[in-house]
Amino acid sequence: SGKQNVVHNEIKKYGLHTVCQEAKCPNRGECFSRGTATFLILGENCTRNCTFCSVSHNPPGELNSKEPEHLVNAVKTMGLKHVVITSVTRDDLPDGGASVFSQIVYRLREQIPSVTIELLIPDLQGSDEALQVVFQSRPDILNHNIETVPSLYAQIRPQAQYHRSLDVLRKAASTGLITKSGMMVGLGEKTGEVLEAMSNLREHGCTILTIGQYLQPTSRQIPVQEFITPSTFEMYKS
Repeated sequence: SGKQNVVHNEIKKYGLHTVCQEAKCPNRGECFSRGTATFLILGENCTRNCTFCSVSHNPPGELNSKEPEHLVNAVKTMGLKHVVITSVTRDDLPDGGASVFSQIVYRLREQIPSVTIELLIPDLQGSDEALQVVFQSRPDILNHNIETVPSLYAQIRPQAQYHRSLDVLRKAASTGLITKSGMMVGLGEKTGEVLEAMSNLREHGCTILTIGQYLQPTSRQIPVQEFITPSTFEMYKS
């Protein structure tokens, strides 16, 4: 569609990356046609190697100092009302890229005051200093995904820690930010584990949760263990 082409063209023109494309999301056409895209900043190579994710794990490159400016220009041209910004994990950077996230928020606020901003951040290795840099930029929503239940972390997110992720959300909530998290299901988790994770999220101040079916991006990622039924999703929702 026309809108889909505009999104594609802007992303290409400014040399930007989207998690939609890098992670080979099967729903990207639907979102692009609605004028929605989740920007992926800090390059395209991730320093972690989660088994569900198809983002590249090559050595990370230099940061592009023009990235914040290009992203704001693209948001303007695309006429987005809500912008979601995430990143690869950059454990190689002293602040994990926190300063770039905050710079983008300040620029968006200055140039497009009407846009709402959602940041989906990595755990920044739990660094209070780095997290505060992001929190002080005051995004409308601070999102950090726990991705799965704790029993599957070793298999799914080997370089992450469940309690560190919960702590990121707790620290964000304590500064008055609206907090959000996301989980995939169909990876072999038990229903009780999902409910327990929900309870943990609430205890740590998380107020928005998305739960989605895991789909295998390519043959190199971990296979789907189960397709979750609509009735189970309804149960999780209630």
